[in-house]
Amino acid sequence: MTDRFDLSDQVALVTGGSRGLGREMVLAFAEAGADVVIASRKLDACEDLAVEGRERCGRRALPFAAHVARWDDMTALAEASIEHFGRADVLVNNAGTSPLYPSLGEVTEELWDKVLGGNLKGAFRLSALIGEHMAAGAGGSIINVSSIAGERPTPREVPYGAAKAGLNNLTLGLARAFGPSVRVNGIQAGPFLTAICRAWDKEVFEETDRSTIAL
Repeated sequence: MTDRFDLSDQVALVTGGSRGLGREMVLAFAEAGADVVIASRKLDACEDLAVEGRERCGRRALPFAAHVARWDDMTALAEASIEHFGRADVLVNNAGTSPLYPSLGEVTEELWDKVLGGNLKGAFRLSALIGEHMAAGAGGSIINVSSIAGERPTPREVPYGAAKAGLNNLTLGLARAFGPSVRVNGIQAGPFLTAICRAWDKEVFEETDRSTIAL
């Protein structure tokens, strides 16, 4: 990977980093020479990936248990990352959630708050803290993993789409707040076949995928 880019001795923090896209990002950063902070709710999964990253790439790794919907968890994560490595060069706000619901009228307040917390609240708090640290130092890069649902949500992901639309807006605001030394970019991803897809209804997924492409 170093023939494409070199992140030697930089530090990358990835939320939702123990599985799926986050896991692949963590390993890619480590393969490119970066030390990594692996954050997710399950510490054991973070620790297992940290060991794998060290053995495969020889890079330092800090596993950290944190729930992105909890303000204090994001504060603790930012502080631990900077204290452990002394810097933060890349932040990837990758964690997210999109629970299923029977109908829009049956979306509960608890589900709504869970989706907004998991996709938007934590990204704001962590970016605010890490971004200020980056801006006061050598700069850095913040990457927000959004979704095409932020612009074209299906009926099955309306709260999620609203949260990702908020994340898109947050990306623009952060770029203006911390630029030019801190780059802030968003990735509007489509579906990826990671471990999470085991719970998908494949027929519904294929139908939704076709309708999304047709829009």
